[in-house]
Amino acid sequence: ARAVAGCARHADEGDPSDATGAYYTTPQVSQLDDVAADDLLADLNVIRGKSNYSCILPNERNTPVNQAPCVRERGYDCSVKHRCPYFSDRAIASNREIAAMTLAYFMQTAGSEVFRKRDVVVVDEAHGLAEWAEMYATIQLGPRTVPFWDELRVPEMDSIERAVRYAESLAQTCTRRKDDLLEQDPLSPAEVSERDRLQELIGELEWFVSDFRDPQSPTTWLVDQSESRGRDAGSDGSDADGDEPQGGPLTIKPMNPEKYLQHTVWDRGNKFALLSATILNKAAFCRQVGLDPDDVALVDVDHTFPVENRPLYDVTQGKMTYEERDETTPKIARTIVRLMQHHPDEKGLVHAHSYDIQERLADLLSDFGVGDRIRTHDRDGRDAELEAWKASDEPDVFLSVKMEEALDLKGDLCRWQVLCKAPFLNTGDSRVAHRLEQGQWAWYYRTTLRTVIQACGRVVRAPDDYGATYLADSSLVDCFERARTDMPEWFEAQVDRMTRPDLPTFEPQAALSGTVSGGGASVADGSSRTGRSATTDTQRGDETDRQSSQSHRSRKSSRSSPLADVWDTDE
Repeated sequence: ARAVAGCARHADEGDPSDATGAYYTTPQVSQLDDVAADDLLADLNVIRGKSNYSCILPNERNTPVNQAPCVRERGYDCSVKHRCPYFSDRAIASNREIAAMTLAYFMQTAGSEVFRKRDVVVVDEAHGLAEWAEMYATIQLGPRTVPFWDELRVPEMDSIERAVRYAESLAQTCTRRKDDLLEQDPLSPAEVSERDRLQELIGELEWFVSDFRDPQSPTTWLVDQSESRGRDAGSDGSDADGDEPQGGPLTIKPMNPEKYLQHTVWDRGNKFALLSATILNKAAFCRQVGLDPDDVALVDVDHTFPVENRPLYDVTQGKMTYEERDETTPKIARTIVRLMQHHPDEKGLVHAHSYDIQERLADLLSDFGVGDRIRTHDRDGRDAELEAWKASDEPDVFLSVKMEEALDLKGDLCRWQVLCKAPFLNTGDSRVAHRLEQGQWAWYYRTTLRTVIQACGRVVRAPDDYGATYLADSSLVDCFERARTDMPEWFEAQVDRMTRPDLPTFEPQAALSGTVSGGGASVADGSSRTGRSATTDTQRGDETDRQSSQSHRSRKSSRSSPLADVWDTDE
């Protein structure tokens, strides 16, 4: 990425009106953190949203910049603006050759006089560009996103046209409320947040109305509406003062938002480098993001990591569909115990896919007596728990949710991982359902395969690194067959080499042999361990153990084997 960005036209080359310099952008905050921490990337000048910076005024040091006096008081003349960390970073990023930012910030600053068009734009993790654009362009209308939601009367949206008319009316209401706020001076932090949210909401609603009414726009819009709850409506949902049925919160979703991407991404540069290991189908990708395939060159580079260092193992225990999950999850939990025995002194990662599966596995593993070696996280403590696990010297197993991408577990940070469930998209989502109604099953399986490939790359980060990936959901094998035509050759080689490992017999106490406590006591380090005392449960052996211990090929022990949200983006 740095090399490509460095090829951008310099200010002393060409005409003064020519775009110069480069942008580096990534959807992953963690990747931007890595850029900021890397001394070799010091010329990538990082800028973040205002909420990531603190005001430096004496009485405002705990106030984020997006709520500081300069945004609370009209005409405020800040005496230290030249030293403000946000405006300093913004000035540096806007004037240097390479500016680095999250994709959210990059899109939000489209049309900005500060961050104008540049010669080169490098988009990292670009495989998800269409999905990220759909997510950023989605409009949520409900009590958490509309400051005066409880004062609104929301009709039932029986058509997309009805939603457009309502959005137009709501935008006008938001404008009036914002103007009323602007007449006040100064504003409280809460009023500042409301003002900014109203301005953002006005832009979202006006964009939706404009795009829908544009006959040239390729965007298809969908509207989901929840049932009305806690509002002044009759038992049948009708308005207490009239006959019109009342509706609940709305989600307005775009599909293939090509026009949105044109404005927020493609108009921002002359040349683009879209980086990813998982752009699996060039034509399909271009179609999703609104690019002409004839204007796009796909540079396909062979994998530089030996296939022997990144093996896949089949430990499938059945399907993890909603209907079969109750039966399969305990089998997977037992398999994880046996993998812990197989890797007694090596850290492991379990991709649980959902918090429901994570909780079930954590409870089962604690019941089996291996809770002292298990770590979990919740939605709020996600990053802190991840960092605590990475910093620990114990061979703990981390039950993760949605960590298939942008996670760098090099070396001994992690030597093995388990995929508990095929990461199929939710067919209850209206966008997914709409595409499947159109027969886009190839897209469905290709998207799943893409996530699996991304997950497999978390534990092997260099040519001399090694790590094993275990597949526990039989639907993963089915996905490989259905998406075989979109599979890169280097990953196909992994799949073709996949075998069933010879794991030790289920004996939970042996899974704790590599820990400092050896199962005798829990380690108090502030992390989210499952916290139950270790017990042995060898009496629970079943046919699953006997079947999975049969190996098609023998395997060396792991010790001797060479295998081994930034939405505050205002300027």
